[in-house]
Amino acid sequence: MPHACTPTPIASPPTRAPAAMPASTPPRPSDTAATDTETDADRWDAVRRRDASRDGRFVYAVRTTGVYCRPSCASRPARRENVRFFDAPAAAAAAGFRACLRCRPDAPPLAERHRALVLEACAALERSDSGIALDALAAAAGLTPRHFHRVFKATVGVSPKAYFAALRTRRAHAALQAAPRVTDAIYDAGFGSSSRFYGEAGAALGMSPSSFRAGGAGQRIRWAVEPCALGAVLVAATERGVCAIEFGDAPQALAARLRARFPKASLVDGDPAFREWVGRVLAFVERPDAALELPLDVRGTAFQRQVWEALRMIPRGRTASYGEVARAIGRPEAARAVAAACAANAVAVAIPCHRVVRGDGSPSGYRWGAARKVELLRREREAGDDA
Repeated sequence: MPHACTPTPIASPPTRAPAAMPASTPPRPSDTAATDTETDADRWDAVRRRDASRDGRFVYAVRTTGVYCRPSCASRPARRENVRFFDAPAAAAAAGFRACLRCRPDAPPLAERHRALVLEACAALERSDSGIALDALAAAAGLTPRHFHRVFKATVGVSPKAYFAALRTRRAHAALQAAPRVTDAIYDAGFGSSSRFYGEAGAALGMSPSSFRAGGAGQRIRWAVEPCALGAVLVAATERGVCAIEFGDAPQALAARLRARFPKASLVDGDPAFREWVGRVLAFVERPDAALELPLDVRGTAFQRQVWEALRMIPRGRTASYGEVARAIGRPEAARAVAAACAANAVAVAIPCHRVVRGDGSPSGYRWGAARKVELLRREREAGDDA
């Protein structure tokens, strides 16, 4: 993860204004009852715009062709007077229309079919010890490699290669805790060589695999607990960067949590450089009028890192919903997974998970207490107003 990034807001996808109905087109009664909030005019507008978000909500049939389609069908536009609307494919078929061979309205929506293909690929990768080539995954899905790569990344948020790397990292965690030797863990986790194991797993663990397996043995972690405007704050750092920023009410409890996380590490008082990092954290909590830039040593899955990087792009004094963050990383259906990634963040304020709120703007939960989240946001807004 880079040490700093240029703040840019996370914005919701732009909305598109509905196309206007031609003045000469007369309204038609629906062949089946539209919902209270959806009229035939709405449906016709969706068909004209080929709005894929309406697929599965209704189908339209064309009298002159005898075919019914999804709203998003790319076929040649029909004339309004020849179009009938149905709530479901079965109703259109019962009226004597046949399914379009292009958009397949009688099959699950394309997004669902793609999701099913990706889930099958994920399951195959999870069963694999050494990974599966992109060509083989694409062939099993019946897609070209380029198309499958695009579909997989749009659904999961990362490429098949990155997904398998995250799987091996998870296996490395388990193997290092279970295997009698690091050498055994290399092969138990599915790595073909020790160099790749140390390169990939070490980066995700935040320390060498042997140190992680031994509870941080041989690792030197500088730390300090200081009073702050939010109670007490613990800051800890490895040689690579800050690995923990945690708030609490009792300094002793914060220290005990750090020792439980690294039971065999050497916990030492910070040197002047580390003390300067602690000072930055305290100054930010007191008055967050500038970006908090620190070298970080964080570990997590590929998805978690993607979420954490997106959080660092939310400007101070601004918030984004879990859904907005999910859309920003290309995973619009993963709002709950985004919330879980926020909860797994171990470096408060440096990775500003306090800036993520519910869709209605309410604060929701926070690893270090909802009251601290509200106060952090208040201070950031006030600092922005005074700037």
